[in-house]
Amino acid sequence: MPEKEIQGMILADKIIQLRKKAGWSQEELADQLGVSRQSVSKWEGAQSVPDLDRILQMSRIFGVTTDYLLKDELGEPEYADGGDKAVLRRVTMEEASEYLSLRKKEAPRIALATLLCVISPICLLFLGGLSEGDPYLSEDAAGGIGMVVLLMLVAAAVAIFLSSEARTAEFAFLEKEAFETEYGVTGMVKEKKAAWKTSYTRLNILGTVLCILGVVPLFFFAGAGADDVVLVLGVCMLLLIEGLGCVAFVYGGVYQAAMEKLLEEGDYTRKNKARQGIKGGISVIYWLMVTAVFYWLTYGPSGNGKPQYSWLVWVIGGLLYGGLMVLLDVIERVRNAGKNDRK
Repeated sequence: MPEKEIQGMILADKIIQLRKKAGWSQEELADQLGVSRQSVSKWEGAQSVPDLDRILQMSRIFGVTTDYLLKDELGEPEYADGGDKAVLRRVTMEEASEYLSLRKKEAPRIALATLLCVISPICLLFLGGLSEGDPYLSEDAAGGIGMVVLLMLVAAAVAIFLSSEARTAEFAFLEKEAFETEYGVTGMVKEKKAAWKTSYTRLNILGTVLCILGVVPLFFFAGAGADDVVLVLGVCMLLLIEGLGCVAFVYGGVYQAAMEKLLEEGDYTRKNKARQGIKGGISVIYWLMVTAVFYWLTYGPSGNGKPQYSWLVWVIGGLLYGGLMVLLDVIERVRNAGKNDRK
């Protein structure tokens, strides 16, 4: 038998051995490599040999050296980082199903918590507007009552967020670490993702429409020459409609993100997970600064702040945060492109 055919058979056996050890089907391995299942079948049947790029991909996903894959002998796998370091935590079918079920149940709770955060300044704004023309409601009383309601709503939202996080704490590694899945998990998650696609699209459309229409009441009142109290009411309506739009986004996004975590797609690819530590540190510093600005604007350096306007800090902060994350992604891509050019 020609030496080239023997090498192909040895490589085929290695691919089969590594794939089965990882608990993947041919289709799941094909998805990881971006090829068809037939291609994997031909490799494992020694009918064809993968090109060098696919060899390098298999080296990365299986955690073995390229030398091991290309050597003309079977032997034990040679792990890239030294044995145990290449062993990944495995997610079973039961764990994946439990996680998806938990996140689907938590989605409406997290959406409610988001709504509470968005609408929390409404009482403060409305009472502040009333106090300007009402002799029985002082500005201090309006600000005090409004701040109490705001803090209560935010506290309730935080409690919901924390309780939701606690229920899925054992699955926190899905968004932080690389892992492997048991046979059938990837297929199951893809089926659920395909079934969810229509609902997810509708929720995104609904959220987008609500966010666009949120400014309509404010523009209408301003165009009609309404007084300040009515304009404040328009701002309150804006927050409520925007909040409902956020509910649609979050309700759909929580379950969608859960499936992407299990598939290691979107924001949860292994490459993105590796960068989350840096992003997380920058995010903490950023939101601490935003909170400091909010406190200063609410209470002022001498206790005479403008709490009726402090909610704008979170709106502007949220917009700038999105820009900051995009900027970090651009910097990362430029840096990676520079590294590739030097290679």
